[in-house]
Amino acid sequence: MRIAFLGPIGTYGEQAAHELVLEESEAIELVPQKGISAVVEALVNDSCTAAVVPVENSVEGGVTTSLDALWQHPDLCIRRALIMPIRHALLSNGSLADISEVLSHPQALAQCNQWLIRHLPNVLQLPTHSTAEAASMVAGSNFRAAIASKQAAKDHRLNELAYPINDIAGNCTRFLLLDKGERNWSGPTASMAFSLQSNVPGALLKALACFARRGLNMSRIESRPSKREMGEYIFFVDLDLSKADRLAISQVVQDLVPLCNNLTMFGAYFTKDLS
Repeated sequence: MRIAFLGPIGTYGEQAAHELVLEESEAIELVPQKGISAVVEALVNDSCTAAVVPVENSVEGGVTTSLDALWQHPDLCIRRALIMPIRHALLSNGSLADISEVLSHPQALAQCNQWLIRHLPNVLQLPTHSTAEAASMVAGSNFRAAIASKQAAKDHRLNELAYPINDIAGNCTRFLLLDKGERNWSGPTASMAFSLQSNVPGALLKALACFARRGLNMSRIESRPSKREMGEYIFFVDLDLSKADRLAISQVVQDLVPLCNNLTMFGAYFTKDLS
């Protein structure tokens, strides 16, 4: 079983991949990719049998690249999810007083923005594909630092200048394990996405009323532009399910179909919470 994740070795994505495949009985090979889009493409083109992507952060919200990839590839399904605490460290081979550049993934930079303003207000912030890539790029430098995990410090022999530096103590990210198998409907969370037929007053309200009418609770709703025209959006919805709600899922789909241009179900799944 080959599983794609956001590399290189030492990212939070790699840690999440290990946690998500603990239940697998077959041999596992983790395959690092450069960028979230590449992670999904590795699954789409069958070079990997599964993929692990971040989909939501408790501070910065939805990971748009992952959401867009799910919509663009409706044959993908969600096998399981993981909520993982994120604790960032500032890593370098120099001292805090020497740092003039800080590198990391844009999400990590945003999650540590207030700390950087307080402690390193004049540094240049440089985005990278991943936190582990940032750690590898600053190795050996006295004026560059990376925002990454404590594991990345060990992997790249960097000094830990400060930890934790994320602005919100309860910072967590939700990761998804994706594959192209048959959708499961036995989990407590179901995910779906849809676009509406028309952008008119009350159109979204009618769609949301379908969930209320069937007694389904939405634990999350998020919109993304369709990229086709201004004002056209895709809505991603997570639903809380009990065993009695499985019939309601098929009923709500029937209710939504006349209102939607496109509707994709990603399946139901269990979430492992490490927070």
